[in-house]
Amino acid sequence: MEEKYTLVGVDGNAFSVMGYTAQALKREGLGDLVHEMHEKAMSGDYNNLLCVCMDYIDKANEAANAKED
Repeated sequence: MEEKYTLVGVDGNAFSVMGYTAQALKREGLGDLVHEMHEKAMSGDYNNLLCVCMDYIDKANEAANAKED
């Protein structure tokens, strides 16, 4: 599976990470998941935020790959 989106190289600021993740979701037609992602990401510490955002980046990549098939 090719990764169109990755958190590698994204500014480590929590808002930058969430913003990048939100943009990836919106670009892949998953904008309805943005609020859910924000709620989950902000429900814990920074490590939780990264784990949640990585999960949603995976969803964006899956959607991107599904479009290519």
